Amino acid sequence: MREVVDGVFELRLGFGNVNVNVHAVRTDDGVVLVDTGLPGQTAVIERALRGIGRHLGEVTAILLTHHHPDHAGSAAQVRERTGARLIAHAAEAPFVNGAFPAEEPAGRLKKFLFRRIGRVEPTRVDQLAGDGAEPIPGFTALHTPGHTRGHLCFLLDRAGGVLFAGDAAASSGGRVTGLTVVADPERAVQSLARLAERDFEHAVFGHGPAISGGAAARFREAVAP
Repeated sequence: MREVVDGVFELRLGFGNVNVNVHAVRTDDGVVLVDTGLPGQTAVIERALRGIGRHLGEVTAILLTHHHPDHAGSAAQVRERTGARLIAHAAEAPFVNGAFPAEEPAGRLKKFLFRRIGRVEPTRVDQLAGDGAEPIPGFTALHTPGHTRGHLCFLLDRAGGVLFAGDAAASSGGRVTGLTVVADPERAVQSLARLAERDFEHAVFGHGPAISGGAAARFREAVAP
Protein backbone atom coordinates (compact mmCIF):
# COMPACT_ATOMS: atom_id res chain seq x y z
CA MET A 1 0.00 0.00 0.00
CA ARG A 2 1.14 3.51 -0.82
CA GLU A 3 0.23 6.45 1.41
CA VAL A 4 -1.47 9.07 -0.73
CA VAL A 5 -2.00 11.64 2.01
CA ASP A 6 -2.23 11.70 5.82
CA GLY A 7 -3.33 8.16 6.63
CA VAL A 8 -5.03 7.44 3.31
CA PHE A 9 -3.45 4.44 1.58
CA GLU A 10 -3.93 3.05 -1.92
CA LEU A 11 -3.63 -0.58 -3.01
CA ARG A 12 -3.73 -1.38 -6.71
CA LEU A 13 -5.20 -4.75 -7.64
CA GLY A 14 -5.29 -6.29 -11.09
CA PHE A 15 -6.91 -9.08 -13.08
CA GLY A 16 -6.04 -9.29 -16.76
CA ASN A 17 -6.86 -5.90 -18.24
CA VAL A 18 -8.85 -4.86 -15.16
CA ASN A 19 -7.03 -2.69 -12.62
CA VAL A 20 -8.79 -1.29 -9.61
CA ASN A 21 -7.75 0.58 -6.49
CA VAL A 22 -8.77 -0.24 -2.94
CA HIS A 23 -8.28 2.45 -0.30
CA ALA A 24 -7.65 2.11 3.43
CA VAL A 25 -8.03 5.02 5.83
CA ARG A 26 -6.47 5.07 9.26
CA THR A 27 -8.91 6.43 11.84
CA ASP A 28 -9.01 6.78 15.62
CA ASP A 29 -11.23 3.68 15.79
CA GLY A 30 -9.29 1.44 13.39
CA VAL A 31 -9.28 1.14 9.60
CA VAL A 32 -11.97 2.06 7.07
CA LEU A 33 -11.86 0.38 3.64
CA VAL A 34 -13.31 2.13 0.62
CA ASP A 35 -14.25 -0.77 -1.70
CA THR A 36 -12.70 -4.23 -1.55
CA GLY A 37 -11.56 -4.93 -5.11
CA LEU A 38 -12.05 -8.14 -7.03
CA PRO A 39 -13.27 -11.47 -5.62
CA GLY A 40 -10.66 -13.46 -3.73
CA GLN A 41 -8.51 -10.49 -2.75
CA THR A 42 -8.95 -10.61 1.03
CA ALA A 43 -5.52 -12.17 1.61
CA VAL A 44 -3.91 -9.49 -0.56
CA ILE A 45 -5.65 -6.76 1.43
CA GLU A 46 -4.58 -8.46 4.66
CA ARG A 47 -0.90 -8.49 3.59
CA ALA A 48 -1.11 -4.88 2.45
CA LEU A 49 -2.51 -3.80 5.82
CA ARG A 50 0.29 -5.60 7.61
CA GLY A 51 2.71 -3.60 5.48
CA ILE A 52 1.43 -0.38 7.04
CA GLY A 53 1.44 -1.78 10.56
CA ARG A 54 -2.26 -2.68 10.68
CA HIS A 55 -4.15 -5.96 10.58
CA LEU A 56 -7.39 -7.10 9.00
CA GLY A 57 -9.15 -7.32 12.36
CA GLU A 58 -8.82 -3.53 12.70
CA VAL A 59 -11.19 -2.94 9.78
CA THR A 60 -14.33 -1.48 11.35
CA ALA A 61 -16.24 -0.37 8.24
CA ILE A 62 -16.39 -0.87 4.48
CA LEU A 63 -17.65 2.06 2.42
CA LEU A 64 -18.89 0.65 -0.88
CA THR A 65 -19.02 2.99 -3.85
CA HIS A 66 -21.11 0.52 -5.89
CA HIS A 67 -21.85 -3.16 -6.44
CA HIS A 68 -19.71 -4.01 -9.50
CA PRO A 69 -17.48 -7.07 -8.91
CA ASP A 70 -14.20 -5.18 -9.26
CA HIS A 71 -15.26 -2.98 -6.32
CA ALA A 72 -17.46 -5.23 -4.16
CA GLY A 73 -15.85 -8.55 -5.05
CA SER A 74 -14.28 -9.26 -1.65
CA ALA A 75 -16.84 -7.42 0.48
CA ALA A 76 -18.53 -10.55 1.82
CA GLN A 77 -15.30 -12.21 2.91
CA VAL A 78 -13.83 -9.08 4.46
CA ARG A 79 -17.08 -8.44 6.30
CA GLU A 80 -17.19 -12.03 7.55
CA ARG A 81 -13.53 -12.02 8.66
CA THR A 82 -13.69 -8.66 10.43
CA GLY A 83 -17.27 -8.03 11.53
CA ALA A 84 -17.01 -4.65 9.81
CA ARG A 85 -20.14 -2.68 8.94
CA LEU A 86 -20.83 -2.69 5.21
CA ILE A 87 -22.22 0.66 4.09
CA ALA A 88 -23.78 1.37 0.68
CA HIS A 89 -26.60 3.25 -1.05
CA ALA A 90 -30.08 1.73 -0.95
CA ALA A 91 -30.11 1.30 -4.75
CA GLU A 92 -26.96 -0.86 -4.55
CA ALA A 93 -28.11 -3.04 -1.65
CA PRO A 94 -30.22 -5.53 -3.69
CA PHE A 95 -27.22 -6.27 -5.92
CA VAL A 96 -24.89 -6.67 -2.94
CA ASN A 97 -27.22 -8.99 -1.01
CA GLY A 98 -28.08 -11.11 -4.05
CA ALA A 99 -31.73 -10.08 -4.44
CA PHE A 100 -30.93 -8.75 -7.94
CA PRO A 101 -28.44 -10.31 -10.37
CA ALA A 102 -25.32 -8.28 -11.10
CA GLU A 103 -25.65 -5.86 -14.02
CA GLU A 104 -23.35 -6.69 -16.92
CA PRO A 105 -21.61 -3.84 -18.76
CA ALA A 106 -22.22 -3.13 -22.43
CA GLY A 107 -19.75 -4.35 -25.05
CA ARG A 108 -18.53 -7.88 -25.82
CA LEU A 109 -15.01 -7.44 -24.38
CA LYS A 110 -16.23 -5.84 -21.18
CA LYS A 111 -18.87 -8.56 -20.74
CA PHE A 112 -16.18 -11.22 -21.24
CA LEU A 113 -13.94 -9.65 -18.57
CA PHE A 114 -16.91 -9.18 -16.26
CA ARG A 115 -17.75 -12.86 -16.47
CA ARG A 116 -14.13 -13.94 -16.01
CA ILE A 117 -13.85 -11.97 -12.77
CA GLY A 118 -16.11 -14.55 -11.21
CA ARG A 119 -19.09 -14.77 -8.94
CA VAL A 120 -19.44 -12.21 -6.18
CA GLU A 121 -20.60 -13.75 -2.91
CA PRO A 122 -23.74 -11.97 -1.67
CA THR A 123 -23.65 -10.34 1.74
CA ARG A 124 -25.81 -8.10 3.89
CA VAL A 125 -25.58 -4.32 3.76
CA ASP A 126 -25.49 -3.23 7.39
CA GLN A 127 -26.06 0.48 6.91
CA LEU A 128 -27.59 2.56 4.14
CA ALA A 129 -26.12 5.94 3.25
CA GLY A 130 -27.81 8.58 1.11
CA ASP A 131 -26.65 11.90 -0.22
CA GLY A 132 -25.17 14.11 2.49
CA ALA A 133 -25.09 11.36 5.11
CA GLU A 134 -22.12 11.00 7.44
CA PRO A 135 -21.94 7.21 7.82
CA ILE A 136 -18.62 7.45 9.67
CA PRO A 137 -17.31 10.54 11.47
CA GLY A 138 -15.35 12.64 9.00
CA PHE A 139 -16.80 10.99 5.87
CA THR A 140 -19.66 12.54 3.86
CA ALA A 141 -21.51 10.41 1.30
CA LEU A 142 -22.24 12.01 -2.09
CA HIS A 143 -24.83 10.31 -4.30
CA THR A 144 -23.35 10.35 -7.80
CA PRO A 145 -25.59 8.23 -10.06
CA GLY A 146 -24.69 7.45 -13.64
CA HIS A 147 -22.14 4.65 -13.54
CA THR A 148 -24.74 2.84 -11.44
CA ARG A 149 -27.99 4.13 -9.99
CA GLY A 150 -26.78 4.15 -6.41
CA HIS A 151 -23.13 5.06 -6.88
CA LEU A 152 -21.62 6.91 -3.92
CA CYS A 153 -18.50 9.01 -3.62
CA PHE A 154 -17.11 9.85 -0.19
CA LEU A 155 -15.51 13.10 0.93
CA LEU A 156 -13.12 12.83 3.88
CA ASP A 157 -12.58 15.91 5.99
CA ARG A 158 -8.80 15.62 6.22
CA ALA A 159 -5.77 17.35 4.70
CA GLY A 160 -7.92 19.92 2.90
CA GLY A 161 -10.41 17.28 1.75
CA VAL A 162 -9.92 13.86 0.15
CA LEU A 163 -12.47 12.73 -2.45
CA PHE A 164 -12.96 8.99 -2.98
CA ALA A 165 -14.37 9.15 -6.51
CA GLY A 166 -14.99 5.44 -7.08
CA ASP A 167 -16.18 5.12 -10.69
CA ALA A 168 -17.84 8.54 -10.92
CA ALA A 169 -14.57 9.65 -12.52
CA ALA A 170 -11.21 8.25 -13.54
CA SER A 171 -7.75 9.75 -13.87
CA SER A 172 -4.95 9.58 -16.39
CA GLY A 173 -1.81 11.69 -16.66
CA GLY A 174 -3.04 14.09 -13.98
CA ARG A 175 -6.31 14.67 -15.83
CA VAL A 176 -9.80 13.74 -14.69
CA THR A 177 -12.19 12.03 -17.09
CA GLY A 178 -15.57 10.40 -16.97
CA LEU A 179 -15.82 6.64 -17.45
CA THR A 180 -16.89 5.28 -20.82
CA VAL A 181 -19.04 2.49 -19.31
CA VAL A 182 -22.04 4.02 -17.57
CA ALA A 183 -25.64 2.97 -17.07
CA ASP A 184 -26.97 6.51 -17.53
CA PRO A 185 -24.63 8.84 -19.46
CA GLU A 186 -26.64 11.99 -18.79
CA ARG A 187 -26.67 11.46 -15.03
CA ALA A 188 -22.99 10.53 -15.08
CA VAL A 189 -22.15 13.91 -16.62
CA GLN A 190 -24.34 15.65 -14.06
CA SER A 191 -22.63 13.81 -11.20
CA LEU A 192 -19.17 14.72 -12.47
CA ALA A 193 -20.24 18.37 -12.68
CA ARG A 194 -21.60 18.19 -9.13
CA LEU A 195 -18.27 16.89 -7.85
CA ALA A 196 -16.54 19.78 -9.61
CA GLU A 197 -18.54 22.18 -7.43
CA ARG A 198 -16.93 20.77 -4.27
CA ASP A 199 -13.71 21.91 -2.64
CA PHE A 200 -11.06 19.27 -1.94
CA GLU A 201 -7.30 19.10 -2.29
CA HIS A 202 -6.87 15.42 -3.10
CA ALA A 203 -8.76 12.77 -5.05
CA VAL A 204 -8.41 9.01 -5.34
CA PHE A 205 -10.11 6.85 -7.93
CA GLY A 206 -11.28 3.31 -8.53
CA HIS A 207 -9.29 3.40 -11.76
CA GLY A 208 -6.26 5.61 -12.28
CA PRO A 209 -3.65 7.28 -10.07
CA ALA A 210 -4.44 9.62 -7.21
CA ILE A 211 -4.22 13.38 -7.64
CA SER A 212 -2.53 15.07 -4.69
CA GLY A 213 -2.95 18.83 -4.50
CA GLY A 214 -5.34 20.95 -6.53
CA ALA A 215 -7.61 18.00 -7.31
CA ALA A 216 -10.84 20.00 -7.41
CA ALA A 217 -9.36 22.19 -10.15
CA ARG A 218 -8.78 19.09 -12.28
CA PHE A 219 -12.46 18.18 -11.92
CA ARG A 220 -13.47 21.70 -12.99
CA GLU A 221 -11.25 21.41 -16.05
CA ALA A 222 -12.95 18.11 -16.90
CA VAL A 223 -16.42 19.69 -17.03
CA ALA A 224 -15.42 23.05 -18.53
CA PRO A 225 -17.20 23.76 -21.85
